[in-house]
Amino acid sequence: MSDQRGFISADQFHPDPYTQSRTAERTLNAAIVHADISRSYEEYLEIFDEFYADDVEGSSESTEEPIRGKAGVRSLVFGFLVPLHAMAEVGGVSISVRQTSIPGDVVDATHSAWTLELVGAAGKVCTVSWRTFRKWNESRVVLEHHYDHQQSGEPLSDGDLRSNVLEPPLGFHKSS
Repeated sequence: MSDQRGFISADQFHPDPYTQSRTAERTLNAAIVHADISRSYEEYLEIFDEFYADDVEGSSESTEEPIRGKAGVRSLVFGFLVPLHAMAEVGGVSISVRQTSIPGDVVDATHSAWTLELVGAAGKVCTVSWRTFRKWNESRVVLEHHYDHQQSGEPLSDGDLRSNVLEPPLGFHKSS
């Protein structure tokens, strides 16, 4: 005979910080990977607004001082997304994002590896990769640091965009 009771632990409804940060990390990364920059950059900003704390701190190897506060980091993200969106929507550049989790055992801290691949209209490829460290407070990112930036292939140029992008519209005449 068993004296085990059929009670549900309260911990099932409030996961430990380690589980909570891992779940939030997987959810955030999946949202980023599945968003479509050629359709809009706003989707990425909505993801940012959902997952990042008001007092988030952002940094990278190339910045001397971290950027503090959601508005400042959001502005940086916006400045990164808009050119990508324009290259994809108008310039015909194919853009893909891949992410790989890096195992860790620190509560509320996660690492991941990212790859951004840009393929120009004529097939030229530029791949940028980096790693991301995030510190979590419950389901919100409070610190994000990018490191180990690498690039393979030459940066895309005007010649890698759809050919009609840089030509004046029909009926438009240059003054001489």
